[in-house]
Amino acid sequence: MTDLSVENASLFSLFEARATERAEAPFLITPYGAAHSYADMMARTARIANALTAVGLRPGDRVAVQVEKSDQALFLYLATLRAGGVFLPLNTGYTAAEVDYFLSDAEPAAVVCDPARAAAIGALDGVGGAVVLTLDAAGQGGLTEAADVASAEFRTIPRAAEDLASLCYTSGTTGRSKGAMLTHRALSSNAQTLVQAWGVTERDVLLHMLPIYHVHGLFVATNTMLLAGGAMLFHPRYDAAEAIGAIPQVTMMMGVPTYYTRLLGEKALTSELCAKMRLYISGSAPLLEETHRQFEARTGHRILERYGMTETGMN
Repeated sequence: MTDLSVENASLFSLFEARATERAEAPFLITPYGAAHSYADMMARTARIANALTAVGLRPGDRVAVQVEKSDQALFLYLATLRAGGVFLPLNTGYTAAEVDYFLSDAEPAAVVCDPARAAAIGALDGVGGAVVLTLDAAGQGGLTEAADVASAEFRTIPRAAEDLASLCYTSGTTGRSKGAMLTHRALSSNAQTLVQAWGVTERDVLLHMLPIYHVHGLFVATNTMLLAGGAMLFHPRYDAAEAIGAIPQVTMMMGVPTYYTRLLGEKALTSELCAKMRLYISGSAPLLEETHRQFEARTGHRILERYGMTETGMN
């Protein structure tokens, strides 16, 4: 197995090393029949990276993204890293005024949004000279069209460990949201630590129902599985009934407390259903003691609760 040392290595270079080993293994599986191997991920991120550089993206440029969750949206994150850019995810619930603030503050070189929002986003003062590209919930749009005709070959842009990989805005509890500057070393180190602490391996399959516009679904889930060489069952949103149907196919699940309280409302949640499961993880908000106890009684599993922050990753 390749040495995935985080010293002096860009985040995507670590993913690329694992993808080389796991080329034909499944990486991303959607509930609608799409299945992407690690080789597929490399080819698709190459196409998107070529599309981004074709519109002028340079190493260190920010790419602001406000799109619905899809396989192509996740590939956009990875392609931004591969092209040397800085990924800026934005909550899909943000209003135009909120987006304007983030764009004015971050000064991105490119903005990717839903086609239905393109005109409104393009008219914002904060866009400045940024290129506006589109990507819808089905993974279609101007970005996809450009990527489809781009080359599936791309030499990953080298980045230093202390270069920025992502700019994530905080919740703004004590004032206006601030952009947390996350380096390649910070994200790599955090993901590698979680792989070790949680015993994640290439045999694991993660039920991914989290949004990918914040650190939980994007970094804690995705980066960790990529470093481990595992697979993700990738749903666009959380649905308790769909989770029940997916649990027999996976070994891990990450969620927020409401995911688990809603699961407890499903009669089908039993220890037999969870026989293949290895680890349930909860975060982003406190999990009630009552939920802990009820879940263990129903499934035989204790939920692992963890604490992290946008600024630090997992603590």
